[in-house]
Amino acid sequence: MDLSKIKMVVTDMDGTLLNSNHEVSNRFFELHQGLKDRGIQFVAASGRQYDSIIDKLSPIKDDIIVIAENGGFVMQQDKELLSTPLPLPIKNDILNLIENMEDIHPVLCTKNKAYLLNTSTEFADKLKEFYSAYEMLNDLRDYTGEVLKIAIYHFKSSEDYIYPHVKHLEQNIKVKVSGLNWLDLSDVNAHKGHALKKVQELYHILPEETMVFGDYNNDLEMLAMSKYSFAMENAHENVKKIANYSTDSNDNFGVERILEKLIKN
Repeated sequence: MDLSKIKMVVTDMDGTLLNSNHEVSNRFFELHQGLKDRGIQFVAASGRQYDSIIDKLSPIKDDIIVIAENGGFVMQQDKELLSTPLPLPIKNDILNLIENMEDIHPVLCTKNKAYLLNTSTEFADKLKEFYSAYEMLNDLRDYTGEVLKIAIYHFKSSEDYIYPHVKHLEQNIKVKVSGLNWLDLSDVNAHKGHALKKVQELYHILPEETMVFGDYNNDLEMLAMSKYSFAMENAHENVKKIANYSTDSNDNFGVERILEKLIKN
């Protein structure tokens, strides 16, 4: 594996760069300095809110590109590189469709804030880890501003309890099981692959010059944008099937181990 041509490193956050306690290791921050010294651009790509990603990576926030909301929003410092909102009529159609589903917690995700139902008080404590800025509403249909995606949470399994009810929407929108508990609904072009392609074009970086790490279905499109695509040991089977390489789990420094090889190379 010749890593000498790598110019960009892209990694998912939860289940990939973050350990099971949602922490970034000090080891990673040390390695990032090595990437920076070698002129390698780092990109964080996550289903999380932009501010939440920045909170996790605050020591290096001025040196990175952030792909937030599963590709719906891309920022570099204070500059917006891409925004792909969900059309407003589709937003309300989705909310009407899921209104009577049991044990789910929908979230409207915007550039600066998340909105959830005021009946989701139990869920609000869980949401704080992923969305540091949020507001509770009586009815999400009352919000008329721009929405990047609708994220839906189920305490047991998004793949088993949410996806079967919305998979028929895949003809018109992007439907992504983005984690054990999360499913995201967004514009067809609001995904990490589309966002990464735009960043690659902006920096004139090719797939064979890009290294990507991921663990779940919302990472599939961006893994396809890289010759050096890595599935975490803890990854979903779909990710392991399409990634060209593999690494250790997120709790065993899977990303850091490969970055050490990259820097030594």
